[in-house]
Amino acid sequence: MESIFEEFNKNKWLFAILGVVIYYVGTFIGGIILGLLDEFAGLNFDWDNNFLLGFIALPFGIGAAYLFHYLLKTNWEKSVVIVEDEIQDIGKSID
Repeated sequence: MESIFEEFNKNKWLFAILGVVIYYVGTFIGGIILGLLDEFAGLNFDWDNNFLLGFIALPFGIGAAYLFHYLLKTNWEKSVVIVEDEIQDIGKSID
């Protein structure tokens, strides 16, 4: 089975590192959202419990990584160049 990186001829290590970075950016943005919700909605999170905060921020990171994967795949699918064997068309009229 051919992976998406081999199918579109992309560097898999670059996008693996970008995936990790996007995951942490997603958890960071999720933390900001949780902080704003705590401040304005009065949810009263226990900010000293790191395990609970990591567990709550997990869906934000996974969602950001999945969104990044989806956007890359749709962008790559749009930019696929279909190679036509044009050597057989040499000498034919354009009509």
